[in-house]
Amino acid sequence: MSGAATPHLIIKPLRRVATFPWREVLEYRDLLRILAQRDVRLRYRQTAVGVAWVVLQPLIGAGLFSFVFGAIAKLPTGDSRVPYFVFSFAGLLIWNVFIQIFQKASDSLVGNSGLVSKIYFPRMVLPLSTVRGVMLDFFVGAAVMVLLMALYGIAPTLSLLFLPVALLIAILLALGLGLWAAALNVSYRDVRYVVPVFSQFLMWGSPVAYAASTIPQSAQWFVSINPMVGILESFRWAVLGTPMANWSSVVLSAVVAVAMFMLGSAIFQRAERRFADVI
Repeated sequence: MSGAATPHLIIKPLRRVATFPWREVLEYRDLLRILAQRDVRLRYRQTAVGVAWVVLQPLIGAGLFSFVFGAIAKLPTGDSRVPYFVFSFAGLLIWNVFIQIFQKASDSLVGNSGLVSKIYFPRMVLPLSTVRGVMLDFFVGAAVMVLLMALYGIAPTLSLLFLPVALLIAILLALGLGLWAAALNVSYRDVRYVVPVFSQFLMWGSPVAYAASTIPQSAQWFVSINPMVGILESFRWAVLGTPMANWSSVVLSAVVAVAMFMLGSAIFQRAERRFADVI
């Protein structure tokens, strides 16, 4: 009697490529939509104020920044027609997009460990699902921004056409960092504690509540390596028409964002095979 029969079907793992897995994500787009909707529904459940937090958080933050940097420090906004409150609100609007995607994406795998360990689906879907809810918050905040601009008589200009570009750069940078942190967070739960601390340092080191032109010459080196500078300055230029100190910082932000997104995607896919075993 001959040995074991030759198998008719051999199941092999898919080869992972370094680029973003567009095909797999598109195949599971329904799951992506369901996860995004769940995130929106659960975010403000059992809260007394509910979705009003979307508006209250940047308003309160802008008020504090206006008092500290505008009333006490008396820092200029770069444009005399732009009140400090509106200036800081615009900075917080784009900053919240970046930081919320980054923080939510970094914790997306650990926060959904039950799904990761039990069923198969492209793990990339989990960090990507955080974008929809954050963008919903952005559009609510953008409506408030329009009201503030109308209240203070700030008319939009053609520079508003650049707004989607600044927004895209912020999203790509946040996802790149979030994918990298999410992969590390599966094996090293210290990441969950490092991310908030890193976020605080980055916020105070970025021109969220002050103009980049007010940064002293001795600290200009930090401006040249901080990709958030170009994002914040170009977003405020697009929305409020405030002057741009240096367009090279915008180019740097775009290059770093794309590179970080590609690197984060490659690191995430490389570590994806062990997520279910380690988490």
